[in-house]
Amino acid sequence: MESSILVYIFLTVTVVILGLFVKNEEYLSAATCTGNRAGAVQPAEGMLPLCSRQKARNRVAAFAVYCLLAGVSACRIAVGNDYWVYTANFSLISQERHVSSEIGFNSVVRFFQMLFPEGKVQYISIFAFFSLTTVFFFVKALNNQGSSFAFSLFLLLTGGYYFNSLNSVRYYFALALALFSMKYVLRKEFGKFFLCVMVGMLIHKSVLLTVPVYLLARYLAGIRIKRWFWILGGIFLASLVFCQDLYRELIFYFYPFYRDSAFDNGRISWINVLKCVCVLLLCLICFRRSLSDPEKHMADRFYFFLNLFGLIVYCCGSFIPETSRVGYYMIISQVFLLPDLLAEMKRGWLRSFCQAGVLTAFTAYFAFQLKGMYATDIRLLPYLNWIFH
Repeated sequence: MESSILVYIFLTVTVVILGLFVKNEEYLSAATCTGNRAGAVQPAEGMLPLCSRQKARNRVAAFAVYCLLAGVSACRIAVGNDYWVYTANFSLISQERHVSSEIGFNSVVRFFQMLFPEGKVQYISIFAFFSLTTVFFFVKALNNQGSSFAFSLFLLLTGGYYFNSLNSVRYYFALALALFSMKYVLRKEFGKFFLCVMVGMLIHKSVLLTVPVYLLARYLAGIRIKRWFWILGGIFLASLVFCQDLYRELIFYFYPFYRDSAFDNGRISWINVLKCVCVLLLCLICFRRSLSDPEKHMADRFYFFLNLFGLIVYCCGSFIPETSRVGYYMIISQVFLLPDLLAEMKRGWLRSFCQAGVLTAFTAYFAFQLKGMYATDIRLLPYLNWIFH
């Protein structure tokens, strides 16, 4: 194990500390309101809106977090098992040969190839563009929706979502955009949500999955569940067991190159199953205070159903290639749900125990991931960048 692992550790500690300066509860977007800021003081008519000291501090700290995360990501070189696969695809795109990536991604690549016709600056600039945009949507989502910016940021980093975005560039751009778009689903601003999905679809079409999943979670979050919903859910679960061939043919229609590939391995991600189970158990503990009322607890109920759907995917969808990525569209909502649940628990030993459990579990998961980043099929370590190498 060499010293570059300290870059990731130092980055995580530093940005979480910076995140502690962001106190955005007063300025948080109301989840079910259209664009209004909950608790924000509205300026009198004819007066310019004032920026409070705390709001200014929030912006400075969030911008510093963005710069650090985007800088580490944008300056990387030869990091990630698919880094050179992407560079080979860039060459194929420049030759107008067939590649499996979507039209939006190919257009971005051609644009930078036009700006930088030769040399390594060309592919460095492409990776930098996706780093800057992916991190922007991650940080913007946390700032807009996270009741505890620092806690949500800690979960985003230790949960692996940020560090894995140094790999699988197209997918994590779409994932960050999906996280950002959740607020539009909660507010019923579906036009903005569909626009986000359309942009994400041009880079990685798997984001289309969020349309039925997020809309169904939003519908269920706003009502009291009746018995016939559980019956329909049972039928769907049965279909995942007995109609796998049908689902696979549908998947391979959109992704034919996944058939019999290394990703089509039928494995169950037990770590993600455990994460979902533990989060849902915490939801049961906090049900009355945080999830019982569809009107008061709309956002938390929405995140709850996404995690329930994620558990179903991980338990019953092992026939889906890249199951973990499918489930990430749902369980990434944990970065909002867990801080909300813990903040609303009554002060006492149970709250302290649950907080310590969450912090310990995600820290241990982060350590486990760091150890695995040296693997040849991940290759996120050693960390190299074009400034010093």
